[in-house]
Amino acid sequence: MRHAIKTVEDLRWLIAHTGGFRSGYVTDVQMSKRRLFDEETGREVPAGTTVSVTIRYQVRGLVRVARLMMTGVTDFSLFEQEGADCSSLDIIQVEYDAGRFRFWFDPQGELYMVCEEAHLEEVSAPILGSSPIAELARWTFQGQTTDGPTVQWLLDELDEAGMPCSWRATKRISAVHPAIQWEGDLIPSSDASASRTNMVHVMAYGPLDGQGFGLMLRILGAQDRQISRILENLAERITQRFTGNCLVGTTIIPSHEWETWVAQDGRPKLG
Repeated sequence: MRHAIKTVEDLRWLIAHTGGFRSGYVTDVQMSKRRLFDEETGREVPAGTTVSVTIRYQVRGLVRVARLMMTGVTDFSLFEQEGADCSSLDIIQVEYDAGRFRFWFDPQGELYMVCEEAHLEEVSAPILGSSPIAELARWTFQGQTTDGPTVQWLLDELDEAGMPCSWRATKRISAVHPAIQWEGDLIPSSDASASRTNMVHVMAYGPLDGQGFGLMLRILGAQDRQISRILENLAERITQRFTGNCLVGTTIIPSHEWETWVAQDGRPKLG
């Protein structure tokens, strides 16, 4: 989900949608400065500052990872001294004056900036309770289309990749979240003795913010390279087929950049 923050009305929407990021925490802050070549002077000149802040927070039964990118930044302060920590949030304070936004993120005002406009990019998922089986990896995809992958599509893609799996649907006594459409486990067909506690758990959910679909893949059980390869293969095929954003930890990766992101040196594997 993406939304531009350019007006007071946009700002009201941001606060209402996020709940002011109440009790969230900042996981990443990045700053970049653009420079352009000036033909008259023959020099490179400043062409704007951009600051992005990644926040993980919970609201209305959902866990969200938001990247707030602020452009046209004219004032930026990140001040931590003597053990101070500006990553824990209460409710952010924002005001709009003279065509500029002023953001105070933490209660102490140690993370502060002034910008011309902001852009929100976000991936959401239902909050899950604790599982009796250890979770080794999690990959979430938020698509932009109405229809996402089906169970049969996942099975067919794995068959084509030479990783045939069987499907075991999850049956719950009570619903975890009303947006969840279906969920179950992918178990390698080649392993007749596959443990019932070693699998790729898949959960599909409908629109959480008015559009698109969500898909969460989790490796549960013991460390197993075969199971990891199933998750890696599905992540590759889903990003090739559908447009949207991936979420690994608190990092948001556009689907068209997924393969490049995975191929980067030193990038940890999924599981």
